[in-house]
Amino acid sequence: MLAFAGNSILCRLALTGPGIDTASFTAIRLLSGALALLVIVRLVRPGESIRGHGGWLSAAMLFGYAVLFSYAYVSLSAGTGALILFGFVQGTMIAIGLWSGDRPGLLEWLGWMAALAGLVWLMLPGVESPPLAGAILMALAGIAWGVYSIRGRSESSPLAATTSNFVFSGVFVALLVAVSFSGARLSSQGVILALVSGALTSGLGYVIWYAALENLSAMQAAMVQLSVPVIATIGGVLLLAEPLSLRLLVSSVLVLGGISLALGRKSSAS
Repeated sequence: MLAFAGNSILCRLALTGPGIDTASFTAIRLLSGALALLVIVRLVRPGESIRGHGGWLSAAMLFGYAVLFSYAYVSLSAGTGALILFGFVQGTMIAIGLWSGDRPGLLEWLGWMAALAGLVWLMLPGVESPPLAGAILMALAGIAWGVYSIRGRSESSPLAATTSNFVFSGVFVALLVAVSFSGARLSSQGVILALVSGALTSGLGYVIWYAALENLSAMQAAMVQLSVPVIATIGGVLLLAEPLSLRLLVSSVLVLGGISLALGRKSSAS
């Protein structure tokens, strides 16, 4: 979870200054993540091939998440962005579950209504509300990551699938670089932050997460992810001097509390 929150903080650090443009940050993050994962696969599972794992749709969702995530963080604080992101991740996964035949109980419905109210409260117009464009971009990033996560649940080898998806995303990265080349802006600090985000908090972070998933139920895994917006908010305040608004605090309580209520009930019933 520190790695996931670290992505938010690293992205904000890179984009708030003149260090790197958004497209270049996204491209370096995904390409360095692909390279790191290829090395990890070779070291951890030398006989395993990534062929037959992942796919173009998953790679497109991964790229969509990464590029929307980066452009959203041009205007959002670390904590606000993480809250919107994981709110929509959970909402997307629940919506897909409903479409697949899941039937939530009363407490689950109450929990998701509270979480939705928190997101609505966060984005209502006002002095403390986040920029609408950034909020919409992060919501779309959350939907893309939710779809990506659902598709990955059926993979027999999450490591090979993740590596394959990162490699496939290189095609979309090439298109992004081609259309944004004229506006590229690079500095050593910006490139280093993008490399750390790609190789460590994305590539290595995802490997650690998938290793942890082997000992966690689906509900426990979802509950653990609720800590990410909290960690990102604390990191944003301490490292980026971002303000901690009352609106963000109230929204966080509603979103995290609502999702906890829904997941807690489902976990106890399973």
